[in-house]
Amino acid sequence: MSSKPSAILVTGGAGYIGSHTVRLLAEAGEKIVVLDTLELGHRDSLISESVELVVGDLADAAVVEGIFERFEINAVLHFAAYALVGESVSEPLKYYRNNTAAPIVLLEAMRKYGARNFIFSSTCATYGNPQFIPMDETHPQNPINPYGMSKLMLERVLQDSSHAYGIRHVILRYFNASGCSPDHLIGEDHIPESHLIPRTLMSVTGEAPQLTVFGTDYPTPDGTCIRDYIHVLDLAEAHRLALVYLRGGGESNSCNLSTGKGVSVKEIITLAEEVTGQKVPVEYGPRREGDPPELVGNPAKAKELLGWEAQYRDPRVMVKNAWAWLTGPRKGRYPAN
Repeated sequence: MSSKPSAILVTGGAGYIGSHTVRLLAEAGEKIVVLDTLELGHRDSLISESVELVVGDLADAAVVEGIFERFEINAVLHFAAYALVGESVSEPLKYYRNNTAAPIVLLEAMRKYGARNFIFSSTCATYGNPQFIPMDETHPQNPINPYGMSKLMLERVLQDSSHAYGIRHVILRYFNASGCSPDHLIGEDHIPESHLIPRTLMSVTGEAPQLTVFGTDYPTPDGTCIRDYIHVLDLAEAHRLALVYLRGGGESNSCNLSTGKGVSVKEIITLAEEVTGQKVPVEYGPRREGDPPELVGNPAKAKELLGWEAQYRDPRVMVKNAWAWLTGPRKGRYPAN
């Protein structure tokens, strides 16, 4: 029996979704080791005393193996990734290096040290343009940008590693993450901010220029794009349940994390104005290349496989949460690392 302390390794655990998941698991009594470069993550997002932060690069085998030497890693939750679609088009090698190649170092360490449970933060971008709505896991995977392709490539690596080495996985394909913790101590702090809900609210506070709506002539009820918004606390809970599933002997699998409900850009703007009591400064522009009219997921498999379903289904709650984060004790920003 190993004399090393048992722990969960969370890569990218100081980021937006990772930090909420780390807090949930730490409050459940898990020992957590977070590996994060702090390039995009925030030291102050890790507010649980039972969490140990290792500042380092996932691509550095010495750093990764150093963690496995010190701890008996019983599961890995992998969040670390670049996630800007536009940047992935202009800098594809950056995305393939970080999102596809670097995690192979992690899988090699898992194979070497006998860790067998892997939970992957993937994306609906692996599906590409929707062929039917709502999209379920049978939908063809045909990404239309390097970000989605880099995630899909790692999905394939995981499937092959499951077959060859017995490293079992759960692939979680997110739709549009939103919201913050109920106490407003951890939330969404991206520079630049590309997500619609916080970006809309930041235009109200003046922290960002007026909001540009890309396209008003889509084949949707109000002409603007429709997306499926999923609360960050629901995402965190899905990771906890995926961990329970794998520890219980569950086989490798994948599922969507979504509400099954679409909300348009104009509807988000209306909600933002109702929540803040202020007018959102908006300009309307042409369609942005690569934006599908509608992305809505079918979450039925997650309920069947993991016993998970979204608890925060009202987009107004998500907008209220995001506004509370921007106007709360941290004013939507962590201190410099």
